[in-house]
Amino acid sequence: MAEKRKLFEEVTQAAPPPSGGMLDARGGGARGAVRLWLAALFALVTLMILVGGLTRLTDSGLSITEWAPILGAIPPLSAADWAKAFERYQAIPEYTLQNKGMDLDAFKAIYWWEWGHRQLGRLVGLVWALGFVWFAARGQVPPGWTRRLLALGALGGLQGALGWWMVSSGLAGGRVDVASTRLALHLGLAFAILGLIGWNILALGRSEAALIQSRRAGERRLQRIGAALMHLAFLQILLGALVAGTDAGRGFPTWPDMNGRFFPADAFHVPGGAPWQAFFENPGLVQFNHRMAAYALIALGLVAYLRGRASAHLASRRAFAAVLLMLALQAGLGIAAALTAAPLGLSLAHQAGAVLLWALILRARFLSTYPITGTIRGGTL
Repeated sequence: MAEKRKLFEEVTQAAPPPSGGMLDARGGGARGAVRLWLAALFALVTLMILVGGLTRLTDSGLSITEWAPILGAIPPLSAADWAKAFERYQAIPEYTLQNKGMDLDAFKAIYWWEWGHRQLGRLVGLVWALGFVWFAARGQVPPGWTRRLLALGALGGLQGALGWWMVSSGLAGGRVDVASTRLALHLGLAFAILGLIGWNILALGRSEAALIQSRRAGERRLQRIGAALMHLAFLQILLGALVAGTDAGRGFPTWPDMNGRFFPADAFHVPGGAPWQAFFENPGLVQFNHRMAAYALIALGLVAYLRGRASAHLASRRAFAAVLLMLALQAGLGIAAALTAAPLGLSLAHQAGAVLLWALILRARFLSTYPITGTIRGGTL
């Protein structure tokens, strides 16, 4: 005699689990290993962004005046090597116009920051190359993932070339810093790479069959808001790079006004330049745009949170709540940095906050597309 079902017994209880194809049949070990490799790359790229920020904040980025992707990994090893590196630095405008009289010990301090930043870049490239070759040689790259993983390597190579293009802008022409637009492109690509790695990590956390199944439960309106939040956050990251590139964070130590005004004085003035260049080079206008984008991002974050509260999925609700909480914290760090003329510690904390906020926004966007569904008995997850 068949056993009677309870009145509220889950109708999905006897449903077979989704089939995941060949890779899942092997136990998903390759997906897990590739995911760990990408997590290591994510950590290294995060560290590189922070060290890059320190390099900028300590005015160390122009201390190495040549691009030697391979031989440049070897620092000066003798007094003669140091003298030669210092002599090259003494020939650029940053030394002649800003650091005239710097001694060798002071030069070594900024040199090591830039050397460490470049070494991290080489390490990221090495970890990517060794990991990719290992998984490809063993046939453990998940189906359909070869191009994605190769794209990460190509973007990493492009980032190295873009980094030198940025540095070269500060080696001549009377500049004492790199061009702010090139700095923004360099940082923007770093965050794009970080975002792609993070998205891939999230995708590899579930089988392809599970992703296909969960996508059917995706919430379109929440996806659109999440996408808008992601794009606005990326724009804000670029604006933040322009603030760093023009030292705009130190020129307006007041809030909510800007030295007593809502809109800064002489906002469209660029010595020897056209008015449109002010959007990239005028510290007042750059800082104003960064502040306005921050307000817009917080407002959109609040809308996303309120929309997320209506989600049927607990993980999605929590993800958008975490974004709003981090937005508030990041805004507080930004205001504190502005009021104190952007000291090193607060500026670095603000940049680290941008990395965390970016990761949380991407996670919320991912969960709105691939929600984690629950059961009738257990509730949403």
